[in-house]
Amino acid sequence: MTVSKIFIVEDDQTILDLLTDHLSQSYTIYRVQNFRAIKQEIDEVRPDLILMDITLPYFNGFYWTTEIRKTQTVPIIFISSSDDEMDMVMALNMGGDDFISKPFSLTVLEAKLSAFLRRVQQFSTDTYQLEEFSLNHEGILSGKGQSVNLSPTENKILTILFASLGQVVPKETLLKKLWEHEDFIDQNTLSVNMTRLRKKVTSIGFNHIHTVRGVGYLLQ
Repeated sequence: MTVSKIFIVEDDQTILDLLTDHLSQSYTIYRVQNFRAIKQEIDEVRPDLILMDITLPYFNGFYWTTEIRKTQTVPIIFISSSDDEMDMVMALNMGGDDFISKPFSLTVLEAKLSAFLRRVQQFSTDTYQLEEFSLNHEGILSGKGQSVNLSPTENKILTILFASLGQVVPKETLLKKLWEHEDFIDQNTLSVNMTRLRKKVTSIGFNHIHTVRGVGYLLQ
């Protein structure tokens, strides 16, 4: 069985050692060596998941996430000492998949990691079709001669909607399928990810996601 690779982008040595000691029991851990070359190191390692701090030397986590998203759809979980809602929204809009404020519970963090890694595996086999649009297992939505790359969370949301084509998917169902237990995240996280997904797929003319007010979402 292959051990998942976790890449930690964190400059606080105490937190870095804590994360490494705890997570190395279950995963292969990589840590940034050169804060000027984070993207290059991640391209070389090709991790299964990234833990990303916001405040870093030289360039912040938002910058590096944008750079990583140009070539990779690896899940990125932000870990930050900020509990500012705008930081969370920006982190998700820049391509992050989740946001955890410091100090955080290692138990909750590990549950999130495990859930994300399982979901990446689970949502990596099927291909879906709706009219001229198709969504493949790599998270690429294609149609009308164009295509767009989705982040892991965006891909999972759209895959869940495709699997229930023509049926309303309650928000609670999406939360449980995406993050296993909605208590682990802010309700806001789903809304931000859905807004980002809609903006991305609309750019290629995919206008099939509908909101059912007070209930959930519908793909038709």
